[in-house]
Amino acid sequence: MKVAAQDIILAPVITENSMAGMQNRKYTFKVATNATKIDVARACEELFGVKVAKVNTINVRGRYRRQGMHAGFTAASKKAIVTLKPDSKTIAFFDSML
Repeated sequence: MKVAAQDIILAPVITENSMAGMQNRKYTFKVATNATKIDVARACEELFGVKVAKVNTINVRGRYRRQGMHAGFTAASKKAIVTLKPDSKTIAFFDSML
């Protein structure tokens, strides 16, 4: 099943830790929960025109939350840390954040 790159990479993750990783050419994204590392690498190369060296993925559990007497879990998600090759260009969206 072929899926568009926009459906795989959902949003950038902008935290202190992810910004610190940008000096090592590591970029963090929120991705679709059913996306594989290969899917994420191809989507990054297609969307941003970069060369991907490796991809690390993290499954994030939903957190338990209460609102008065009602309780439940937030939605589970998946993050991907994409490392670019040394000869690759940087991702322009993140350059404006530095």
